Amino acid sequence: MKLEPGQRAYVTGAGSGIGRALCLRLARRGVAVAACDIRAEAAEETAGLVMADGGTARSYALDVSDADAVMETADRIEAEMGEVSLVFNNAGVAMHGVKIHQLTMAEWDWVIGVNLYGVIHGIRAWVPRLVERGRPAHVINTASLAGFQVNPDFLTGAYSMTKYAVVALSETLELELKEHPIGISVVCPAAVASGIHLSGRARPERLGGPAEREANHFLGDLVKDGQTPDEIAGKVLAAVEEGRMFVFTHPETKAWLERRFTRVLGAYEPPLVAPEEERSDAG
Repeated sequence: MKLEPGQRAYVTGAGSGIGRALCLRLARRGVAVAACDIRAEAAEETAGLVMADGGTARSYALDVSDADAVMETADRIEAEMGEVSLVFNNAGVAMHGVKIHQLTMAEWDWVIGVNLYGVIHGIRAWVPRLVERGRPAHVINTASLAGFQVNPDFLTGAYSMTKYAVVALSETLELELKEHPIGISVVCPAAVASGIHLSGRARPERLGGPAEREANHFLGDLVKDGQTPDEIAGKVLAAVEEGRMFVFTHPETKAWLERRFTRVLGAYEPPLVAPEEERSDAG
């Protein structure tokens, strides 16, 4: 889908990181952005940066784990800004450094609520509108390279589980919307120099309240030398215009997936054969 002045975009997780970078790059292309984040002040700051750069933006405080809030915000955005054709389901939180059997239910609810339900709610709020209009549009879901492999060193099981699901949702959307002029992309970055390791500070009260997870702190050191959010945003927008489904931003990670899929395909050899039933000589 060609990015053109006058289009409008919905961007979640817009208060920092990739989300903020997407808003700034979109605005420089003439796209008006609805900058959505659970942190109202951060969303306002992003909108301010866009406008200071000559772009058009409005900010919206939004908890993407709240289905009703996402639907209501979608209605409000289109009432205030006009028809949206670019949907970036980008918000995400970290859940690293703890074995899955040690996570609390509040932690499970948080990571699933944002990383998975946030995408589901975005799909429910926007895709029916896009289908009904029948005009060119694009949905971009942010997953991760963790959506294709579980890192053996960083205890990313819960995070990876949600990102695997985002990949599956995106593949399903692509199949189901083939007859509509709606492109689908799933973004799968590796290390990005963002503040995702601090995401627990914005956890809402209904999911346990703000928390600083010590287990995530190593992640800050891990990603500080990664690609910048602006680099990732540039690659994402290029992928949208090229119509790419899978958006792999870190070429060096290809070998990681080759190792995983070599193991998966190797499980077919030799073929499994069920043993014959043992015959009983009784009777």
